[in-house]
Amino acid sequence: MPDAVVIGAGPNGLVAANLLADAGWTVEVLEEQEEPGGAVRSDRGVHADYVSDLCSSFYPLAAASPVLARLDLFEQGLVWSHAPRVLAHPLTDGRCAVLDRSPGDTAAALETFGAGDGVAWQGLCGIWDRIGPDLLRALFTPFPPVRATARLAARLRAAGGLRLARQLLLPVRRLGDEEFHGEAGRLLLAGNALHADLGPETAGSGGFGWLMSMLAQAYGFPVPAGGAQQLTWALVRRLQRRGGVLRCGERVVGIVVRAGRAVAVRTAIGETVPARRAVLADVSVPALYGRLIDPRELPGRLLADLRRFQWDFATFKVDWALGGPVPWAAEAAATAGTVHLADGMDELTRFAAQIAMGQVPDRPFALFGQMTTADPTRSPPGTESAWAYTHVPHRVRGDAAERGTITGAWDPGEQETMADRVEAQVERFAPGFRGRIKARRILAPPTLEAMDANLHGGAVNGGTTAVHQQLFFRPLPGLGRPETPVEGLYLASAGAHPGGGVHGAPGANAARAALRRAPGSLLARSRRALGRGAPLHAGTWP
Repeated sequence: MPDAVVIGAGPNGLVAANLLADAGWTVEVLEEQEEPGGAVRSDRGVHADYVSDLCSSFYPLAAASPVLARLDLFEQGLVWSHAPRVLAHPLTDGRCAVLDRSPGDTAAALETFGAGDGVAWQGLCGIWDRIGPDLLRALFTPFPPVRATARLAARLRAAGGLRLARQLLLPVRRLGDEEFHGEAGRLLLAGNALHADLGPETAGSGGFGWLMSMLAQAYGFPVPAGGAQQLTWALVRRLQRRGGVLRCGERVVGIVVRAGRAVAVRTAIGETVPARRAVLADVSVPALYGRLIDPRELPGRLLADLRRFQWDFATFKVDWALGGPVPWAAEAAATAGTVHLADGMDELTRFAAQIAMGQVPDRPFALFGQMTTADPTRSPPGTESAWAYTHVPHRVRGDAAERGTITGAWDPGEQETMADRVEAQVERFAPGFRGRIKARRILAPPTLEAMDANLHGGAVNGGTTAVHQQLFFRPLPGLGRPETPVEGLYLASAGAHPGGGVHGAPGANAARAALRRAPGSLLARSRRALGRGAPLHAGTWP
């Protein structure tokens, strides 16, 4: 009987399993798919000579994560690779906003768009220098992060206090208007905000866009040399060398609860896998509370709150094997690993508004990845392994394109139509792009979900990044920590604080909670002595 069973071998599940194994626990990880990784996988499915990342590709949060740093994954063969430049946002008139690892170079480029914009960018970097380390500590520790928050509060007071807090809560359009005269700085912030589901007019999108921009400045947007799967294999090798067991092709269909405590899981083939101390679930919030646990074990208020859970945007992705480099009209875009494609702030707003109205965008904002530019091992010399993803509504009410025919059924015809639309967007900024395509692969929302059940409809963040579902509201009001109403059961997925991105914090938080509260631990003995050993029930639900 293992001490712990971890459901799901995504990065958070593997991080949790590693930390438990480090503490001397025996651990079994059960993964539904035939290979581990969740949204951190790669293959040669587009073309035999090209490595393509299936879902995620660039990992600034992984590079910044103290959780992953402490695992020393370089000892397991993980090597980070960087493109010459981090990020570019070309415009159809040939100009290009560029984010470089050097703040001075970024500032100098922004200055060509508007007098004083370089100084404004340096000012935003100065805020990061003052509060960035404490902000990251607060993000990567369990909620409420008391010590990190106290340090951060002191830093905030020194950096301007309420004015800075206001600045970070602004919609990114307003933040850009207040800080910059030209368009480049505004676009860098707004494009980074749309890495999540935060449109230019959304409260808090300014802070998120600033955070992603500063991570890009400080850590770059690195990629694992050889493909995203190398990050996963490093976690797997580390776990196995510590005695952990990984079982793929094992779908968990239920969690066994006795006397209010999780004691085992059931698999699709009828096997019951017991857990002596804890069950950790690297699964989506609706899957955990809506499918894996008998609703009779949960407070009624939780089930009511679950109906209000909000996913982030659905995702549509296209992978390409290109016979040559992308023919960007703006030459600076050729050296960036990540390229944002929208012709100005108004086009970003239009895109977000169409999704809000349930329409498939006619000119989709696309995040474009040049993987060989970032890692030369991804394809033969002189070629490019590339991808682009955009967002679409979960419930399609219409197609914004003139004579549009996409209904959201995502049958083969609709997938091809949408892929052509994404390619047309790339062509606006890189005339002749289609002539470089040797092969392509389409990953529509249902395809992404089939590859990883946590990616519901292609939602990649585990739930919206909007402020109403963050901090103590994430994933539901009163559930800001990895503990659940079922004793011995912990949420270890991106649905938990601090949310999406590959950084391992939800898995680490769940593992630490399990170690603190396991039978025999000091905390568990103290709780029993105080008469607090019983699980939460509806009457005590926050």
